Amino acid sequence: MKNVFVTGGTGFTGGYLCRELASRGYNVTALVRKDTNIDSLKSIGVKIVKGDLADQESLNGLLKNIDTVFNIAALYRQEGVSKELFFKVNRDGTEALLKEAVKSGVKRFIHCSTVGVQGEIANPPAKEDAPYNPGDHYQVSKLEGEKIALDFFKKGKIGGVVVRPVGIYGPGDTRFLKLFKHINRGNFRMIGKGKALYHLTFVTDLIDGIILAGEKNKINGEIFTIGGNEYLPLDELVTLIAKILGKKVSSFHIPFFPVYIASFICEIICRPLGIEPPLFRRRLDFFTKDRAFDITKAKKMLGYDPGTAIEEGLKKTAEWYLKEDML
Repeated sequence: MKNVFVTGGTGFTGGYLCRELASRGYNVTALVRKDTNIDSLKSIGVKIVKGDLADQESLNGLLKNIDTVFNIAALYRQEGVSKELFFKVNRDGTEALLKEAVKSGVKRFIHCSTVGVQGEIANPPAKEDAPYNPGDHYQVSKLEGEKIALDFFKKGKIGGVVVRPVGIYGPGDTRFLKLFKHINRGNFRMIGKGKALYHLTFVTDLIDGIILAGEKNKINGEIFTIGGNEYLPLDELVTLIAKILGKKVSSFHIPFFPVYIASFICEIICRPLGIEPPLFRRRLDFFTKDRAFDITKAKKMLGYDPGTAIEEGLKKTAEWYLKEDML
């Protein structure tokens, strides 16, 4: 049995990872922040330690007798968060955890980055060596954290790899709830042409990929994109969700440029007042930027094999939303 350490254990991906590791017989320790609900983790035998990647001193001594670290925690993009905090968590916290892992004799470190470090994809599907092109503070901070991790791995300070998840979804996720809700209520309107490519990863497939990266201990210093087998234009994705929900989608498309101008004005008015804009430009990326990726490397080197077809995964997600009365 291996002793593994998971950051972000109370989050969506981290929670799934903790449960799967525990079910496979690993001894799991999860790093959680204060005032976080830990009941579900404790119920499956996960050991809880308190700490925060934003407080590097809180990490001291936490990795004693740990074999593998899965660094899942991150400060995700949201309004009202300072640029400094993104870097404190996603860059500085990653470096501090790596240093603590080296000091503690940890054998392997799996760092969870994001395909967002490549930004909009110019020639989809993108491979891992496609150029970096981050578009906001979150993506830049994750890029810097990724580079620090790769430097540790390539210099032989610790064994490990970087994994980049693609569009994570599944029961328990609320990231795509708004899209499902608008489609279910019949008020979804496409902004722009709807031809931007979108790539998704069902959460249990992602977890399989992350664990494979942890178990393939002879593979070091690599980057692996972990995604589903399929990607499709946004209008087809919306149509598929509507089919699953038994709804129809309006064929009317809202022109992109007026919405972009309106979002810019919202930002100018709201931000000086400390108000989160009801509409902001970054949110429009969903409608315009291609996000499609090549997962061949993970398949060949890790033996990764995502088994959830996109329609199956969307159906399971919709069923969970309905069960939880979220739609």
